Amino acid sequence: MFEQMKEIIRNYVQVADEDIHEDSRFVEDLGFNSYEFMCLVGEVEDVFDIEVDEREAAKIKTVQEALHYIATLTEE
Repeated sequence: MFEQMKEIIRNYVQVADEDIHEDSRFVEDLGFNSYEFMCLVGEVEDVFDIEVDEREAAKIKTVQEALHYIATLTEE
């Protein structure tokens, strides 16, 4: 799942694969703005066939938090 997430991240920001870590913060470390992040959320919904609650998405700050949230939705 982490590799899929890295691929999605690279669709929105110019960042080297080796610079994406599970503890990377979307805004501070990877350079996302709010629009790019919401576009990423939409792609995550499509790729993982889930529906992300916008209020929950706003709480996600790191790649690890995103992966954990996706995992909880895909287990249901």
